[in-house]
Amino acid sequence: MTGAWSWWIVGLIVFNLGLTFFLFLWAPRAKVPVLPDGTTGHVWAHGVIREGMHRLPAWWIAVSLAMYIAAFAYFILYPGFGDREGTLRWTSAKEHAEATAANAQRLDPVLARLAAKDVDAVGGDAQARRLGERLFVDNCAACHGREGRGNPLVGAPDLADGVWLHGGSAKDITASIRDGRTGVMPPWSALGNTAVKELAQYVLSLSGRPHQGTAAALGAATFKANCVACHGADGKGNPQLGAPNLTDDVWLWGGTQAAIETTIRDGRQGHMPAWSPRLSDADIHILAGYVHHLPQRGALAAR
Repeated sequence: MTGAWSWWIVGLIVFNLGLTFFLFLWAPRAKVPVLPDGTTGHVWAHGVIREGMHRLPAWWIAVSLAMYIAAFAYFILYPGFGDREGTLRWTSAKEHAEATAANAQRLDPVLARLAAKDVDAVGGDAQARRLGERLFVDNCAACHGREGRGNPLVGAPDLADGVWLHGGSAKDITASIRDGRTGVMPPWSALGNTAVKELAQYVLSLSGRPHQGTAAALGAATFKANCVACHGADGKGNPQLGAPNLTDDVWLWGGTQAAIETTIRDGRQGHMPAWSPRLSDADIHILAGYVHHLPQRGALAAR
């Protein structure tokens, strides 16, 4: 803070405290003219209500005086009177640093204990799950939802259904969190509207959903000519590419006929950001254990 701004703040404080303290001393002694009946002459409701005049109660004066004393004490002990540090030399940055250090002192032994466990064991540890839930809510819930059920509107997968685009092993999940993932479904509008609708019917048939048999049969040929490179001849997908399994009736962007046609015609692009710049290795380890455990919690909730 520059000297000019410091003196500006000092001036404001002195002016406001001085003015209010003067009013505090003057108000109990002020002489307000009153009528013989003790009222000021102000009336409402056609004279039914009249304004009286009474001295300030002693408790009000005592509390006000205590507040002034507390204000002066604050400016002596804490910063705020210009650039003065205060006798306690307190700062919010110092308090934050001390709180962070104290929290690290409590947390480090827990992190060290969990670091010695594999991801599967971390997911089964009650304390690790509580830490993982907090990490998940702070960093992942915006897309995947607080319960990890995903969001088809943004292509965020359901993490509690046990179906994994890039593999569901502890190693795969850790890599997804640490390095991020990017999935691209190219648009196939060049096929023409009729072929897109037929292909959508074939995709519906792969997952056992109601479909039009004739259109699905025609769509099968289109699928074999254009889609097997990523989704495989049987439509079971490819975790190495993040190509989803089309036979499990789990839909990243929605499984209605309209949603599938939109996916084929316009394509889709999903992005899972890398969390390694933001989260430490210990945080990622705990978060991976929590996410790995979500399908078990989802199965229990479904019972």
